[in-house]
Amino acid sequence: MELKKVLSFLNQIGINVIEKELDETFLPGLSLGPNCIYIDYKKLLYPGDILHEAGHLAVTTSAERNIVGTSEMSASWPSDGEEMGAILWSFAAAKYLQLEPEFVFHPDGYKNGSDWLVSNFKNEVYIGLPFLEWVGLCLGKERALKENKAAFPSMLKWIRE
Repeated sequence: MELKKVLSFLNQIGINVIEKELDETFLPGLSLGPNCIYIDYKKLLYPGDILHEAGHLAVTTSAERNIVGTSEMSASWPSDGEEMGAILWSFAAAKYLQLEPEFVFHPDGYKNGSDWLVSNFKNEVYIGLPFLEWVGLCLGKERALKENKAAFPSMLKWIRE
């Protein structure tokens, strides 16, 4: 059920999901390519990791998104800001899909920091929010009030220009 929700959402926002047999990857059963996520369903351990990987694509510029997974992509990608943005983006996506944060932030991920992340997000301590706001994906509380729009975790848009 959760996996179906995630895949439908990614299709709606324009992130392609391609089923593909993968060798060993950083996250079991997942790899990124040009504006797509490759999934090996036989090796996938945590479906919530799909949202995190989608977050990487979503917070990356469109020019870079088109070269993800190729030799043209900078070895320093993602930046620390993009990493934090992807983490927070995946929280917003889970919330939007009415999935528990633990679906994405499972105990075997995030360098044993998943409990810390979930606790912060549930207390509205949004590490990475300045980055997401800066790239135009959402608004923090203060700016949302000024503009009379919904604040994070509501998103203005899901994909960076």
